[in-house]
Amino acid sequence: MALKGVRKSTKNPPILSHEFVIQNHADIVSCVAMIFVLGLMFQATAPMASVFIAVQHNASDMETAEAPMTYTYGSRDTAAVFFYCLISIVMHAIIQEYVLDKVNRKLHLSKTKHSKFNESGQLLIFTAVSAAWGMNILVKDNLMVDITSLWANYPNGHAQMSFMLKFFFIIQMSYWLHCYPELYFQKTKREEMSAKIQHASLYLIFCVAAYVLNFSRVALVLLTLRFVEEGLLHVCRLLYFAERNAAANTGFRVWNVLFVACRLASIIVAILTFHYGLATNDDQSLDTLTGNFNTPFIRLNALVAVCLIQAWMMWNFIHFHLRRMRERQAEAMAIRKKAAEKKTKRGRKDDSKRNSEEDVSELPEVDQQTRRRK
Repeated sequence: MALKGVRKSTKNPPILSHEFVIQNHADIVSCVAMIFVLGLMFQATAPMASVFIAVQHNASDMETAEAPMTYTYGSRDTAAVFFYCLISIVMHAIIQEYVLDKVNRKLHLSKTKHSKFNESGQLLIFTAVSAAWGMNILVKDNLMVDITSLWANYPNGHAQMSFMLKFFFIIQMSYWLHCYPELYFQKTKREEMSAKIQHASLYLIFCVAAYVLNFSRVALVLLTLRFVEEGLLHVCRLLYFAERNAAANTGFRVWNVLFVACRLASIIVAILTFHYGLATNDDQSLDTLTGNFNTPFIRLNALVAVCLIQAWMMWNFIHFHLRRMRERQAEAMAIRKKAAEKKTKRGRKDDSKRNSEEDVSELPEVDQQTRRRK
């Protein structure tokens, strides 16, 4: 069965037109990805195809078989990022066609809510998988037991990553990179583009910088905290769009607390790592060959960048709640104003009725009866 990124219309568009590419982009991308997979089956093309599919830059010592395999980063990682970016586009289309579109047909959402529901549905699946994956790496690599492991033995112990840690960052970079072509494939409106580009760019820049500067351990902790909190947000948004208001309101209240806690935890982890932990290392000279980027300048910029991102998110969070508070106050004032106007109109009607009755009572008895009959 063919994969569909967007539901096809009854009219077939011209081949290689914009509409044709948009409607069939998942099929086209999956065919391109299959070329690399088929390349593994032939001896002549297997070495080249493996660069795109397998994790490269193995740094483990082959003589000691008992030691776990470790990896560094290098130029061949760009090939893997490109291939898994294609896979991300295909997976995006599969989730959209076989999960989200079916739910949307049952909910009968408006166009605005339909777009937001799809966005939250895609991000919920990715953030949930990434949060579980990140916590699994933290446990397996013993990073949760001792917080000093975030900066101890830098750069030797940080330049060499485990397979799961390296693959985690490759998938992260691939996913956020695929968000750019998805703007075209999903026919994103211009007014929605800036927010989506900003969201994807911040993640991509953060992941690339942490990967290249060998700050992958602290970045893993920060990303896991973010994905746990963001996953709960998208759960609440989906419940809200599905009109499960009671559950959504409870979830949003829990998310408000978790959001602030994760921001504080992220700032504390960054300060401990960049200001206290890495500052105690003996070697603080820049050496790209050994992967040592532990210099005061780089540490300061990394700490400021993390704190600024957390402060920016907190500012948006506070601004959002202040705007909601003003909207609620305006709605309450409008309701009170309508109630006052109704009360005033009712009072005027009662006064006019009372005045008419008083006028009738002042007339002679015969005229009163005649006036009442009228």
